[in-house]
Amino acid sequence: MAFDLSLYLVTDAALCDAYGLEQTVEAAVSGGVTIVQLRDKHASDEHMTAQAKRLKTLLAGTGVPLIINDRLQVALESQADGLHVGQSDAAVHEARIAMGKDAIIGLSINTLAQLQAAPVELLNYVGLGPVFATVSKQDHAQPIGFDGLAQLANACPLPSVAIGGLKAEHAERVRTAGAQGLAVISAICGQPSPYQAARAFQAFSNQDFSAPGNRSPSH
Repeated sequence: MAFDLSLYLVTDAALCDAYGLEQTVEAAVSGGVTIVQLRDKHASDEHMTAQAKRLKTLLAGTGVPLIINDRLQVALESQADGLHVGQSDAAVHEARIAMGKDAIIGLSINTLAQLQAAPVELLNYVGLGPVFATVSKQDHAQPIGFDGLAQLANACPLPSVAIGGLKAEHAERVRTAGAQGLAVISAICGQPSPYQAARAFQAFSNQDFSAPGNRSPSH
């Protein structure tokens, strides 16, 4: 499936609670979000699967893929478009075998060593960061800053999306560093208007990144 990393929304159950998860996603996609990751470290698989199925229905026809964070079984049962895993999460090999060649598989990367060890032939993209420390993820790795982002993005043979404390005003620096997009949580989730929050990134989202996200992994 083709995908666009320009504006990558990662959901947060607590931040989305007041506005509503589905309402947040729907408004954010209307505002320009190009890819959605359902992330909830505390929900049961059953609860998360039900959420994922509702989001799949909501996103049908928009061209915006639904990615599941970490939970391979949830991704399979909900027929999500892909899976994103961290360095300590489900194995990339297991995900690719289980989800097939058309699934969008992403991996979190924090260091050059992790990038060099990554099974890039099985991946579609990588998440680089955190660029800044963020309260949205208390157990995050050491922030890499824009210099670290540039180092990783330029060394990476895959499309990349920057994550970690990013806001609309950081968009140009992320692009200059070489990443194809920004992944955001609190910059959209929990905002008074997720639609307007997403619109703030619109100038960045409309930039031409030569569609690197349309590449498929080789096998």
